[in-house]
Amino acid sequence: MEIKNSTSEDIDEIFKFYKAATDYQKTKSVVHWPEFDRKFIETEIFENRQWKIMIDNQIACIWATTFSDPEIWEEKNKDPSVYIHRIATNQDFKGRNLVGEIVQWAKNYAWVNDKKYIRMDTVGYNTGLIDYYQKCGFDFLGLSKLKNTKGLPAHYDNATVSLFQIVLDLQPPN
Repeated sequence: MEIKNSTSEDIDEIFKFYKAATDYQKTKSVVHWPEFDRKFIETEIFENRQWKIMIDNQIACIWATTFSDPEIWEEKNKDPSVYIHRIATNQDFKGRNLVGEIVQWAKNYAWVNDKKYIRMDTVGYNTGLIDYYQKCGFDFLGLSKLKNTKGLPAHYDNATVSLFQIVLDLQPPN
């Protein structure tokens, strides 16, 4: 297993992952992801904020990061944090605890970048997802009604989000 930045050659595969995740979300009757703008993803790739887990020369999982997320985290955005967005897993690798792998990677990534928190959100109140993220080490902070969603993807419009975080130790991770 290897974690590294996605490249422009991965973009079609990234969109396949997003489509599969969105199709799955629709079957669960939860808020689903919109079709993301290609330029948005290209920018993340260019800025080295789009990531992938490689297993046996295949992309097993993707996600994006940022160091700022003011529309969702409001006042807490001042805290030194890594924000994780849009985790999508290749169905051939489901059940391998890849979010747990992302958490371990994110602890090191946050430490190297002098961040104290790892944060995530998900739209709505999905108890299964909340339980899963808690098993991966996140604290569930509760629900937050978003006030200013200008500039966010469409699924955040007028949304309530579940907020998650991990508070990091001051010592480097193993």
